[in-house]
Amino acid sequence: MISKTALTLALAALPLAPLAAETATYSVIFGGKNVGHVIADTQGNRTTIDYNVKNNGRGPTMAETILFGASGLPTSWTITGTTTFGSKVSETFSQTGAKASWTDATGKGGAVTKERAVYVAQSGSPFSDQIYAQALLKSPGMKMPALPGGMLRLEKGETLTVQGKGGPLQVTRYDLTGISTTPETMLLDDKGTLFASVSPSSITIRAGYEDEQVRLRKLAADWSTQRFVTIQREVAHNYGAPVRITNVRLFDPKTSTLTAPVSVLVSGKQIAAVEPLDSPATPGEVTIDGKGGTLVAGMYEMHAHIGQDDALLNLIAGITTVRDMGNDNAVLAKLIDRMDAGEIGGPHVIRSGFIEGKSPYSANNGILVDSEQATIDAVRWYGARGFWQIKSYNSMNPAWIPALVKEAHRLGMRVAGHVPAFSTEDADIEAGFDEATHINQFVLQWVIKPDEDTRTLFRLTALKRLPALDLNSPRVQHSIDLMVQHKSAIDPTLGIHENLMFNRDGQVPPGAVDYIDHLPIGDKRDKMKAWIDTSAPGDDLAYRQAFGKLVAVTKMLHDRGVFIVFGTDTGGSFTYHRELELYQQAGFTAPEILKRATWDSAVYTGQDQQMGSIEKGKLADFFLIPGDPTKDLKAIKTIAMVVKDGTFYYPSEVYPKFGITPFADAPTVVMPKG
Repeated sequence: MISKTALTLALAALPLAPLAAETATYSVIFGGKNVGHVIADTQGNRTTIDYNVKNNGRGPTMAETILFGASGLPTSWTITGTTTFGSKVSETFSQTGAKASWTDATGKGGAVTKERAVYVAQSGSPFSDQIYAQALLKSPGMKMPALPGGMLRLEKGETLTVQGKGGPLQVTRYDLTGISTTPETMLLDDKGTLFASVSPSSITIRAGYEDEQVRLRKLAADWSTQRFVTIQREVAHNYGAPVRITNVRLFDPKTSTLTAPVSVLVSGKQIAAVEPLDSPATPGEVTIDGKGGTLVAGMYEMHAHIGQDDALLNLIAGITTVRDMGNDNAVLAKLIDRMDAGEIGGPHVIRSGFIEGKSPYSANNGILVDSEQATIDAVRWYGARGFWQIKSYNSMNPAWIPALVKEAHRLGMRVAGHVPAFSTEDADIEAGFDEATHINQFVLQWVIKPDEDTRTLFRLTALKRLPALDLNSPRVQHSIDLMVQHKSAIDPTLGIHENLMFNRDGQVPPGAVDYIDHLPIGDKRDKMKAWIDTSAPGDDLAYRQAFGKLVAVTKMLHDRGVFIVFGTDTGGSFTYHRELELYQQAGFTAPEILKRATWDSAVYTGQDQQMGSIEKGKLADFFLIPGDPTKDLKAIKTIAMVVKDGTFYYPSEVYPKFGITPFADAPTVVMPKG
């Protein structure tokens, strides 16, 4: 057996970059489906990379050229292509001696390095992991400074054997941290070269070894779980005694105002009492000083695709319940079990059963169907497992929708979803949809032709046609009338459309202004990237004006009494706070937004007997903020404490686990004497 010391010395002796001529080919797999490739061709000190992914009709296409210096670190790195949503990429890096310079989506930058540092590509392919890993394996403690900033660290895990066309290989797990809130997990072979970059949902794996993808993604899920179980043990506080939160005002959804200062008692998972401030404490209580702050009931994120990586981040953003709008059903079931058992931190989950038609553009979630009978069978499968609603998607055959709706309603489930390609939102509403999903899906019927395909990015880029649309036209008003007549709701997801239409390279997006400086360097840079290509004459203005139209339509619907659902489709957490802010532009007041995010959503989902307000006997699901959100909605962005099912979390303890700078200090907690 090779000793750990001998293995470390052997790895240290490896060159940092491959010098021999070779081609490494990788398959990109998402949800079990091959959706792209990475091909890295190395000739001497020069590596060229072809990276192409297309999943659900979209994905990045990149070409990279990297030159390595004598030290093995990149001295030149160019990346060109398009991002997932089509914006153009032209990224460059160069280093001569200690002087480094780069241009990426955030603009130009440079540095004079005082020690060895590795450039972190903003738009690099998964092959970038090999470059970082080989540099870190040569660095003391497997850590080194990164450019443009931060510190990269590599942590070694277990070694396992994989089988494939190239024969059995020994590969070792490494976790890379310092780029984003989530570690990047990779497998390196005994030569220190990349075998796979892996997550629970996707994997980039060496060609010929694709049959290992299921096992390795499961292992990645297990490794991720271990990380979050450890975090939960460190940050979840179960005091084993009644907890008295003193000197707080409550947001009362019945009056949409704050109460006078009170004390809130939590015992076990429930709110035991709401008492006058001068009520005496009982022996053995834990006391938390609210310092005149505000308690708000846990909020509902109504358009999530929840995963382990964002579960806890949603919770400490004050989101104690999410409605999942489509997922890997088996993975979601395990995640819910772990969160409900308190093994990892996360919100309550309301499940939507995702059904998609089979096509070249199919999304890789839920259940894929190829006939009306298969559609009905899928609805029944979800109904038998307690799903709250059905979500239909882009590639569904419009002819199957009436049968889907009929069966879902027969089984007591609601129906929502995307508009099937070559159909309209009006047709869905007339077929019985209870809720429209995404404001773009609702408005496209007014500006596209019947034969235009919305299974591609066209369903987003076509929005630049909106500025010329007369919102008072009979065609538009007919659709709004239908929503009113059928009492259908809508989940606009305004924030994702704001990102799409306003994000520009090198600019801080309007939705990220309040939190971007708190993020790790990789996430911060990603926020400052354009989503779509606005280079054609007139496109920049057209997209900006289109967002104004989307907000105006949302306001029209709200003014007509259509129920507006608040959800993001961007992972919740910080982006959920921005989602709520945007509805002020659509005519909501701050108190109305708080009520909709809490009590109204609890009523809408049938959970108001247990959630949605802070009252005796309800679940202890709420959060504490220093300010008054009825006067300034931004107050919800400085959360000091979150309680879910009677378990207490302090974001100031949690955020550093993700490389995020906290926004507020934790309140003072006084334990009982004796």
